[in-house]
Amino acid sequence: MACGSPYPGGVPLLVYSLLRFAILIVAFVVIWRVGADPLLAGVLAIIVAALVSYLALYKQRTASAAWLATRVESRRRGPRAGTAFARAVADDEAAEDAATDDAGNPPAGNDPTPPR
Repeated sequence: MACGSPYPGGVPLLVYSLLRFAILIVAFVVIWRVGADPLLAGVLAIIVAALVSYLALYKQRTASAAWLATRVESRRRGPRAGTAFARAVADDEAAEDAATDDAGNPPAGNDPTPPR
């Protein structure tokens, strides 16, 4: 798609969204030109565009769903896993855990505040 895009083949979600938006605009203009009120044309255009895009954009919808699933999975694995930043965060978390463990908690039942 775009030259120099960090995503091979472009972003399928963007293509799918632009196609759906184009279908919505075309449906609105056609319904409005037929003589419908603009509000009614908008509501009908949303319904028509949803149906048309569901039937006509199967390939783009599955490609964008696969792209999103891949992106979510890569974020779950950690986009910066193995980097100096990730190691610094892990070291900081370990230091905080050690500090709270070293502080210790008084044993249960040894509450220094007197009962009221």
